[in-house]
Amino acid sequence: MINYQLLNECPVFKGVAENETRKLLQQVHYQVKKFSKGDIVAIAGEQISNLFIILSGSVRGEMIDYSGKTIKIEDIEAPRPLATAFLFGSENRFPVTVTTNNSVEIFSISISELLRLMQLNSVVLKNYLDSISSRTQFISQKLHFLSFKTIKEKIAHYLLQKAGDRLHSFQLNSTQQQLAELFGVTRPSLARVISEMQREKLIIIDKKTVTLLNKQKLNELLRNG
Repeated sequence: MINYQLLNECPVFKGVAENETRKLLQQVHYQVKKFSKGDIVAIAGEQISNLFIILSGSVRGEMIDYSGKTIKIEDIEAPRPLATAFLFGSENRFPVTVTTNNSVEIFSISISELLRLMQLNSVVLKNYLDSISSRTQFISQKLHFLSFKTIKEKIAHYLLQKAGDRLHSFQLNSTQQQLAELFGVTRPSLARVISEMQREKLIIIDKKTVTLLNKQKLNELLRNG
């Protein structure tokens, strides 16, 4: 049984009335698939034949670099879609391996049925195009982030991005382990560099509050990296 209220929070169905979503899905074929914790939903390089939307739970996207190290790209929670930017085109393959973090339900619709859905409702079509643009922008930012050579540069970029232009302090909701996975480093290495940055009076961390003491020097780290 689909939670239509949750499905309508998905970017693909945003702005479509719940009763309209029900009517639309009655006119196309789709499946709801269930996965257990630790199951692989998709493997990097595998051809994409269906649009997946997470209905419950969360998954993580990971890639392996040339040294064999696994780098977590992001966690994806309900009700977000997977790999919207890669569904069409000559190389429509999953860019990362997708693994479940817990019990997950996924809405699955084939490309042909999705196209039919877009023809039936122009809002769905526009939403999908917006989703592709957003994902492309995210991937571009992620590649830029991975280009930083040192852990300190990665931390500086991450914290400056979180703070934005106006803020100097913000709440950090991620644990050190989650950040280590995001940066593709070990937790002790991350903790060592964070301590070093605090000694250098670049940042200060008090429980969950991060304060950037010297934004200029943090930016200089990125320019000189």
